[in-house]
Amino acid sequence: MEGRQGMIDGKRLEAEMDALPLRFPGPGGVASVVSEGRVVALRAWGFSDLDTPRAMTTGTRLPICSVSKQFTCAAMLAACGAPEALDGRLAAHLPNFEGPLPRVRDLCNNQSGLRDYWALTVLHGARAEQRFSRDDAAAVFERTRSGHFAPGTRYSYSNGNFRLVSDLLEEFSGETLEALYARHIWEPAGMAGAVLTADTRQPEDGMVGYEGSDATGYLPADNGIYWRGDAGISASLDDMIAYERWIDATRGDPDSLYRQIAVPQTFRDGAAAAYGFGLQHSRVGDVAFTGHSGALRGFRAYRAHSAEARLSVVVMFNHHGDAHGAAHRLLRTALGLPHPVPQPLGERWGGQWMSRETGLLARLEPGLDAATLRFGTSPESLSQTEDGGLASSSVTVARAGEDLLMQRAQENYAERLAPVAPVPAFGDGRLAGRYRSTELEADIVIECRDGGTYLWAEGFLGAGRPEIVQPAGPDIWIVVTRRSMDAPAPGDWTLLAERDAAGHITGLTLGCWLARGIRYTRCT
Repeated sequence: MEGRQGMIDGKRLEAEMDALPLRFPGPGGVASVVSEGRVVALRAWGFSDLDTPRAMTTGTRLPICSVSKQFTCAAMLAACGAPEALDGRLAAHLPNFEGPLPRVRDLCNNQSGLRDYWALTVLHGARAEQRFSRDDAAAVFERTRSGHFAPGTRYSYSNGNFRLVSDLLEEFSGETLEALYARHIWEPAGMAGAVLTADTRQPEDGMVGYEGSDATGYLPADNGIYWRGDAGISASLDDMIAYERWIDATRGDPDSLYRQIAVPQTFRDGAAAAYGFGLQHSRVGDVAFTGHSGALRGFRAYRAHSAEARLSVVVMFNHHGDAHGAAHRLLRTALGLPHPVPQPLGERWGGQWMSRETGLLARLEPGLDAATLRFGTSPESLSQTEDGGLASSSVTVARAGEDLLMQRAQENYAERLAPVAPVPAFGDGRLAGRYRSTELEADIVIECRDGGTYLWAEGFLGAGRPEIVQPAGPDIWIVVTRRSMDAPAPGDWTLLAERDAAGHITGLTLGCWLARGIRYTRCT
């Protein structure tokens, strides 16, 4: 595919760039397209601080959020040669873990089975705006006793994987993460402005991230998290362009760091994995890309690169716009592909089903041209397939009688889910009480009054805010977390009751896609 730059429709790409501020509204953003090592489209619009007001520029540094993960993995390979060099150090960071430990390679590939520690902060009693220190992260790991699947068998996104990798890397090398990033990536790539902004209370260049929308207005996001390894890097669009050009310039070197982290990985059973070393492997049309999204409260980012097409895109917002969607519109335009047009569904899908493996409720809400699946962290929009099923880029579902067949190939997961009949929408006073998790050394408290049911957590991070508990099925409830320390929030939790022979509720199992199967026992 060499020589694609001359095939790009410049006018169409410029028009797509011009439409970004209206199509993805918010305080500000930046975007670029790099083809064959040269910038072919570039934009910076809006403001980095609405109150000043200070204009957004290509030199303004924004948090790149989880895009940082690939930098951590690249620095690890540069310093250690292979993740296996760190395996012997992991047990000290998970001192209470029972059963087989994951490998460090599993951490890098999001196959560790470790529950996401940002989701767990909700159950440890954290509130969205409070401070979360480096020691707090270590305390979450120290309390970890199990994973939600056996290492290497499934994929599940876990920020803590990369926090652990960065801790292990600093121990092994005797250097700071900042120094390793700079020597192995930032300096060779010419990323002159890149910096590790671990403390989100002190953003670079006075940058402000915003929560909200055009409908609700935009308010500054109050972040108190100390990020390291899983996020934390701040970089300008100019810095990220330098990174993309460096990747293209070293494309012929088999020892280049990007080529090393872009090597496809596998699961224990040999199945191909779509994620590895902080990179998601995907396709746009018939072109292969590696890339990653980033999300922090107030910020969204996405970058992707195709070695075969020599094409890269970077999009960063200081608001909660769909950076992934914006980047993919730019990529499809650069590749000369049409934008998908939603087609009406042949039938109206709707219902709810239980996954026995994950302990999570899957809910399908019908729409005119798409159905919304609530199962993972965020709602997924599914379109009709030629065989009558529904699908997105990450999941396919089909009916088998009353059951639902769900396949999530990127997670190495497929299951037949059983239907769940809905129950009347009123509170069940028998659910009220205090429950204790030995796994977390933390409690949840459930209060039922005047027809409403509420749940909050109490743990070493404090007492969390009450969340609404919604009845979903027999002994099944949904608890929704819309705001948390990380973004996006964990979303929907499934709450399952356990009863004794007399029908009394003796315990609960609580879980979400990021943190499954946590058992609680009723306190006497």
